[in-house]
Amino acid sequence: MRELTYEDLMEIIRRCAGESDEMAQTTDARDIPFAELGYDSLALMETASMLQRDYGVELPDETVVDIDTPRALVELVNSRLGSAV
Repeated sequence: MRELTYEDLMEIIRRCAGESDEMAQTTDARDIPFAELGYDSLALMETASMLQRDYGVELPDETVVDIDTPRALVELVNSRLGSAV
């Protein structure tokens, strides 16, 4: 399975939760907290469900709610992809 990129994640978030006003004005949000980007825990849960389906990784709810930035979520998914091999 291919690794998740930042661009892939942003596309998935947009499909799940739409593009927030904050996100529309940001060109690189890798290290900006999801809350500051306008995405709440429900948006992250929907994103995690799609990531689990599309990438075959397990992302428990309690883990997802502790992730605060896009970079951290990409790193988590990719670390789980590496351990699933």
